[in-house]
Amino acid sequence: MYRYEGRVIHESHDDDGILEVVEQDGVRSLHFGSPPRQSSMLLAEPDKLHLNYVQAMTSWLLFKPTLDDDALIIGLGGGSLTKHLLHHFPECRLKAIEYRASVVKIARSHFGLHLDPRLKVIIDDGAKYVRQRTESQSEQYSLMFIDAFDHDGMASSICNHAFFDACKALLKKDGMLVINLWGGVNKPLFRQVALWLGQTFDWRILFLPVKDRGNIIGLAFNKEAPLYSMKDLRTRAIILEQLYQIEFIAYLKELAKHNSSVINNSIQK
Repeated sequence: MYRYEGRVIHESHDDDGILEVVEQDGVRSLHFGSPPRQSSMLLAEPDKLHLNYVQAMTSWLLFKPTLDDDALIIGLGGGSLTKHLLHHFPECRLKAIEYRASVVKIARSHFGLHLDPRLKVIIDDGAKYVRQRTESQSEQYSLMFIDAFDHDGMASSICNHAFFDACKALLKKDGMLVINLWGGVNKPLFRQVALWLGQTFDWRILFLPVKDRGNIIGLAFNKEAPLYSMKDLRTRAIILEQLYQIEFIAYLKELAKHNSSVINNSIQK
């Protein structure tokens, strides 16, 4: 069977709809019953980040040297970002919240997300999980990654101001939030989420448009996150690009280009 210009190697259903795994030209992708890819993996290099937007979510490395403690991931998908973190940061401790148990099973069976003592996967609504733990897990996480999409777009449960206030409560004072947003056909929603992020994080925010995609990666910095000079960031971008083979130099240029009104809140002149 062929769909989305590829060969369907797995199809299943749960209460939230269809799940499909499709292979094309050496790339395996997860779909939720529609053409957009929820996750993709190179069969020849399963630990390498393939989708441009997931690569762009690594832009946090420009502002933090490493991850050697706790991070929270809202939206597991096929586990590309989670595998990347486990592969490159041996001292990290990850907690991933995924709404659909079927997605976790497919990440394990078809996308190489292995059992690892550093990773705990919880089946729950990510927004509810965050809101319910603003006291018990206050200031626990150095990083939060949010990539919560369904077949229609951004998950509705994260589209409110209270959610981002709760995220900030879970972040360490020098922590960062990284979120995958959609700015293409739904610009009013993007503008609303950008406003909530700005209000929650005192406008210490940056946005990185993803090349040739409608995705926009948002970066939000808690109040004690350090400020780096553009000179220091350029040096870091060169080193990171050589280390990870990801376009960090281009990311920094795009951040400077698209954030003129707020960039001085997050980057030293």
